Amino acid sequence: MKLGIIGLPNVGKSTLFNAITQAGAEAANYPFATIKPNVGMVEVKDRRLDKLSVISQSKKIIYATIEFADIAGLVKGASKGEGLGNQFLSHIREVDALVHVVRCFDDENIIHVEGSVDPIRDIETINLELIFSDLEILEKRLERVNKQLKGDKSLQPEKELIEKMIATLEAEKPARSLDYSEEELKMLSSFSLLTMKPVIYAANVSEDDILTGNENVDRVCEFAAKDDDETIVISAAIEEEIAALDDDDKAEYLEAMGLEDSGLDRLVKASYSLLGLISFLTTGEVETRAWTIRKGAKAPEAAGKIHTDIERGFIKADTIAYDKLVEAGSIPHAREKGWIRSEGKDYVMVDGDVVNFKFNV
Repeated sequence: MKLGIIGLPNVGKSTLFNAITQAGAEAANYPFATIKPNVGMVEVKDRRLDKLSVISQSKKIIYATIEFADIAGLVKGASKGEGLGNQFLSHIREVDALVHVVRCFDDENIIHVEGSVDPIRDIETINLELIFSDLEILEKRLERVNKQLKGDKSLQPEKELIEKMIATLEAEKPARSLDYSEEELKMLSSFSLLTMKPVIYAANVSEDDILTGNENVDRVCEFAAKDDDETIVISAAIEEEIAALDDDDKAEYLEAMGLEDSGLDRLVKASYSLLGLISFLTTGEVETRAWTIRKGAKAPEAAGKIHTDIERGFIKADTIAYDKLVEAGSIPHAREKGWIRSEGKDYVMVDGDVVNFKFNV
């Protein structure tokens, strides 16, 4: 999974990126401090692996990972090249989803490119640039399809799809707001449209507002709900402090702040939900590991995440729910209780399945 962190300059993007990846990207108080996207890998600290590793006496734990890209601040006119905008927009096309950081805090010491804090104006500024960029791509594509239609009538559905999307974008709505057939989604896979990417709005607040939010956060939530986008409340300043702590101190800090989990943990959960992803687990003496798959994947597809040979030679999947394995205390005990199931090719994987695949190549 690759997430792109976007937003206007000086909204807290790089501070948040530094905190969640501890990668040390420059976080300067002036526009365009980030020119090339900074990239950092983050482990998804799935605590189920910790318990499983104890049960199996594993030598190591391998968590799933998410790649974050901190993309330079976009400004009005980015789609036309303002602020090196075209270069930045090309970086966004490479990610699976967007984390749109929105400034919801007042601080006279931090410059705002528009001179005031207004999250909806800021969101609309960014969204319009993404829309303009997509419109340019679709209009060029429509021109090409119209020429080819004279000799290839099979392109008519694509023409109709493009025209429908152009009308939506011209109404200042993202392409993802439309309903698509499976056939249309196949056509869309080669378009690389920015406004098709799912969005999580990260409402960046001060430490004082992390529990209660504020009026700006409420406005962001209301705006996001119109397109079924996700919103999380996050404080880049708090995440920066958490990043410097070990696990025990982090837990104490979060408890003292009245928080159940960190902003990163909430962001990870929201990302998995938004992209329709789940994790299955494998465990043994060598390693305990989490594997990320799409929700609805069947057992052979999950096996293919480990190795294509396992998918190709799939026989069955010995499966047990994580909670049942913890209750049993060990795989042999779970087997004695009859809690380990043998599932075939049509089995749909469930989040937290602990699996041992049997295969023959």
